[in-house]
Amino acid sequence: MTFERDFGLRRSTIAGDGLDLHLVETASAGDQQGPPVLFVHGYPDTHAVWLPTVARLVDDLSCVLYDVRGAGGSGVPESPAGYHVSHLVNDLVAVIDAVSPTRPVHIVGHDWGSVQAWEAVLLAGVDPRLRGRIASYTTISGPSLHHFGAWAATSMRRGWRSRRELARQALHSWYVLAFQVPVVPEVALRRMLRSPGATARLLGTRHATPTVVRDAVNGLGLYRANLGGDCGTRHPRRTDIPVQLIVPLRDAYLTPAVYDDLPRLCSDLTRHDVDAGHWVQQSRPDDVARLVSEFVSAHSAPNPADSSD
Repeated sequence: MTFERDFGLRRSTIAGDGLDLHLVETASAGDQQGPPVLFVHGYPDTHAVWLPTVARLVDDLSCVLYDVRGAGGSGVPESPAGYHVSHLVNDLVAVIDAVSPTRPVHIVGHDWGSVQAWEAVLLAGVDPRLRGRIASYTTISGPSLHHFGAWAATSMRRGWRSRRELARQALHSWYVLAFQVPVVPEVALRRMLRSPGATARLLGTRHATPTVVRDAVNGLGLYRANLGGDCGTRHPRRTDIPVQLIVPLRDAYLTPAVYDDLPRLCSDLTRHDVDAGHWVQQSRPDDVARLVSEFVSAHSAPNPADSSD
């Protein structure tokens, strides 16, 4: 991959919640030369989905990426229960502890990476492992589990326009129910993702990692462990952490209306609508990098290591 050859990446393995995680840092990350920014990918991606965006940020930010459980070079849970959001948050905490034990990190999440990061952001007010550890949060194409459930329930009680938006979202989310069926999704994914061209057509990504078929099959656990009953963790329903919402207006999986109630969840919310599809960090990396850089800069405290004795 061009980015890795041109810029260099530091790779390591750290202990997550019962399994190993593949950690990737830009050359400056370990030296803390810029504010630390943690990028969390979604389904069925690996850390590589962020590289076009990160390539535009390495001069100013300390960028950290990792393969979430079941993806890329990280360990695979033994059962779908191992994909529960509580384990995902524990992994995220382990990454923060490893890369920035004393300095708050800025988190950027996409898709399921955004879903799990939301849980950490909402827990930060009550969980001592996360209190004061998150400086800001940029969320792309991934509402919190609580937020999505509350939006759906509220839409049912409102007028016909809200119910129409809920119906539109249901059509966009058809695959969620399909993924609950045993065996069939696994067979279908292995058959459909046999070539890079098929991957690009079906998933909309502009990259095809060598592990994409395995990751797509493994990642079904995300949908099976977290989309029934009380799937979230116990946390306050609002956050005071600054949140930046990037909404791809042509997202094939989430309609913009899903985020209309988000101000109820955040005391400090900035929203940007972008004319792009779901994988906006691949199709519009310049825009995503600019928004991340500006938001991180606006919410970064001076690095204590930079002060003179």
